[in-house]
Amino acid sequence: MDKFLIVGLGNIGDEYDMTRHNTGFMILDAFAEASNIVFDDKRYGFVAETSIKGRKVILLKPSTYMNLSGNAVRYWMNKENIDIKRLLVIVDDLALPLGTLRLKASGSNAGHNGLGHIQSVLGTDRYSRLRVGIGNEFERGMQIQWVLGKYNEEEMKVLEPKFDTACDIIRSFVLSGVDFTMNAFNKKK
Repeated sequence: MDKFLIVGLGNIGDEYDMTRHNTGFMILDAFAEASNIVFDDKRYGFVAETSIKGRKVILLKPSTYMNLSGNAVRYWMNKENIDIKRLLVIVDDLALPLGTLRLKASGSNAGHNGLGHIQSVLGTDRYSRLRVGIGNEFERGMQIQWVLGKYNEEEMKVLEPKFDTACDIIRSFVLSGVDFTMNAFNKKK
């Protein structure tokens, strides 16, 4: 059976709920809810499993905190014997407008500490990532406060409808691969 690891990046703890940096967690929560599955507290993270047309899908919300996300990713890839081509990391992105979704097959970490740690632990940047725009409406020097700030009601009105699209991207990635999915979704405005 083909296995896929879908990782949503974020930080554990109530103080991080609904923050921009936890957008990856929020999308996995939406996917789990739509799939009628729940997360269990396991080694290095909260894990839920489902299958899509005979393919096993493991959802992972690392409990290592953002800057050590690579440890959780490596552990679950090794434990489940998952090929790097079947890894998808969902991450918040300051460089994209709020709610913009961009799937990439590889690339730099763009200064994102979670992606940076995954890249250093795996020894490559050749893994798929779904970047989710969180906007950058902050004053100079206020980046950390922005990223760790909570979404307001207006922002959630923009973002929440995108969760369904992000779930469609995950399903397409599992069923059709990254290249097909990039072509299908990255063009859409």
